[in-house]
Formats: sequence, structure tokens, C-alpha cells
Amino acid sequence: MKTVPTTKNVSEYLDNVTPKKRKEDCLKVLQLMQKITKAPPVLWGPSIVGFGTYHYKYESGREGDFMLTGFSPRKSALTLYIMSGFEKHKELMSNLGRYTTGKSCLYIKDLSHIDMPTLNKLIRASVKYIQKKHS
Repeated sequence: MKTVPTTKNVSEYLDNVTPKKRKEDCLKVLQLMQKITKAPPVLWGPSIVGFGTYHYKYESGREGDFMLTGFSPRKSALTLYIMSGFEKHKELMSNLGRYTTGKSCLYIKDLSHIDMPTLNKLIRASVKYIQKKHS
């Protein structure tokens, strides 16, 4: 796996995020995820800020460790990693606001278009699900 934890400084990485609004959104998500996971932020690969870890093992025998949740300030959108996916959270997703999704990626162009209490619940539910599934 190429996305692994590094020893790079998260604050220095986030200091270089542009535009200013994306950086502000990142700092809000950083605080939220740190509060939920009670884990320090770690830079995974060159551009993902991750929190906590879990160990996975596939039926194929492949196994490894990955972050419980995280985010990345991509050029087109702030990407949040919701490791449980979204199928289990349909009601929360309907109340979240403006976003798009991938398999476990939540793409947000502007955090001001997101209902923050709902985002908090979504991240908490995902972290709880992953911890329970992989305990």
C-alpha cells in the first residue's frame, strides 16, 4: 500500500494549503476529527491528514493498517475519508448539505454548505462502525 503514515509535520503541510478558504475548512475538519477520534493528526502519504488506525484483513490474506478517518485538501474539493462508506448512513447523507461522493470519499467544495452537526454524526458513526468491525 502506498498510502502509509509519515513523520511529516501536519501543521506545516496545512500552512501551505490554498486558497485561504480551503485552508480554513481544513482547520475546522482537523479539529472535528481530532475531537471525535481523540487521536493526533498524522500525514498519510504526501497529502492525507489521517486520524487513528485500524487493522484490516481480507479473505485473500492481504492485511494492513489504515486510518479511521481523514481528509485531504484536493484542488477541486476538500475530500473526507468516511471509511464505512455511505450506504449505512442514508438519513445522515440526506441532511448533510451540498456534496458528492465516491466509494468512501466525501467531496465538499465549501464547508459552509454542510450541516456541521450532521457531519459530526457521520464521522462518529463511521469511526464507531470501523472500530467495531475491526476489533
